Amino acid sequence: MPSVRTPDPNPGWLSEFQLEETRSRVPILYVEAVPIRVDALGQVEHIGLLLRGSAQTGGISRTLVSGRVLHGESIRGALIRNLEKDLGPTAFPQVPPSITPFTVAEYFPVPGVTPLYDARQHAVALAYIVPVTGECHPRQDALELTWLTPEDAAMPGILDEMEGGRGHLLKQALAHLCVLP
Repeated sequence: MPSVRTPDPNPGWLSEFQLEETRSRVPILYVEAVPIRVDALGQVEHIGLLLRGSAQTGGISRTLVSGRVLHGESIRGALIRNLEKDLGPTAFPQVPPSITPFTVAEYFPVPGVTPLYDARQHAVALAYIVPVTGECHPRQDALELTWLTPEDAAMPGILDEMEGGRGHLLKQALAHLCVLP
């Protein structure tokens, strides 16, 4: 099946073949971000979910901002790069001063080990909640960004259509924000 990914203009330190080989041998580090909009008092108004083509299923699914941490790249740098890659250069993410994630997500290549699954690899993702203040224009392989209220984002239909168990991760983010209905 052909890839639905847009080639990364900065592929980092491994070719596609080398990355596939590495993924079969060692866990890969990722960052994931839940974009949010907050009001003047800091209350969460909306959660941003991407709509993207799935390389695994060939279908369309909702997902979070995510991407690898490249060799020699800081966590903060990876977070900013992936937010800009997925949301566009005018999203203006407000990356927190502390790079402590709200959770650490572990994806296994075998379903059922954890709620999170990635057939390509064993991956570990540092997950963040990031307010964005600017205009978002999805790029790369993201088709659109939908802003949902926390109540709508927590609907079982939305959570279930998120690939790889990311609905579980979104639910953790909503609980962390104390906006889980």
